[in-house]
Amino acid sequence: MKITVLVENTESPSNADLQNEHGLSIHIKHHDHSVLFDMGTSDAFARNADLLGVGLSTIDLAVISHHHYDHGGGLSSFLGMNRDAKIYLRETPCGEIYLRALWFIRRNIGLDENLFETHPNRFEFVNESIEILPDVYLIPKVETKYPKPKGNKYLYLKKSDEWRLDDFSHELILVIKDNDGLVIFSGCSHNGMLNMIDTVNNRFGGIQIKAVIGGFHLIGFPLLNTMAGSRNDVEDIGRKVLTYPIETVYSGHCTGQRAYQVLSAVMGAQLKQLHTGLSFEIT
Repeated sequence: MKITVLVENTESPSNADLQNEHGLSIHIKHHDHSVLFDMGTSDAFARNADLLGVGLSTIDLAVISHHHYDHGGGLSSFLGMNRDAKIYLRETPCGEIYLRALWFIRRNIGLDENLFETHPNRFEFVNESIEILPDVYLIPKVETKYPKPKGNKYLYLKKSDEWRLDDFSHELILVIKDNDGLVIFSGCSHNGMLNMIDTVNNRFGGIQIKAVIGGFHLIGFPLLNTMAGSRNDVEDIGRKVLTYPIETVYSGHCTGQRAYQVLSAVMGAQLKQLHTGLSFEIT
């Protein structure tokens, strides 16, 4: 399996032509199939794909991890350059998705839902676990053994004049079974990375997890790059991750740099940093 990070918050350390942004998009080459996981905030993922030699027009299918703009903002661009691939995601939540903080910040951070109406044949809305390609699974229902990230407190659904905290029922997990183990992909883990790992571990009977790839959403308020929760909270997450049969964790995006450093102190070499343009093989 070959993984290529088309866009992420962190700039490429070796290719200044690649554009980074607050968002995530990952290309996955698994056997004869080509899968796109998330589409970043803009069309940057597509321009980077050209530079990285990833052909988006031949993608077999795409997955959007949840209904946030930094994971599906490039959706319109993808629809324009790929005419065939089905796009899998959960149902649209009941209400507009907002970032709400302090006393003046009210920002709609949802997807462009007009695209669902103008391209109805391109979307598959997932409500139950499904195998979308051989050994490629989507899990839409996340068990909640552990607390969800404290940074979720800024994220709301707005319906008419009613505001309520987002429960993230619009989030899903991508799992690929590769020979003797699993690879887990999560966009932001708003349901909690530990909950997502635990759900997959239970679903597949505790077999080896070769890699976990995605954000932990441990950032507090993104504009200030704060850390949600205490240092002890984040250290505890790192220690609990180590109790699962996981070889390597690749994290970034909404994990936040402060939380990443705390996790790194606990997890050591088992934790690796995502960045724009990163490419690696999982064997």
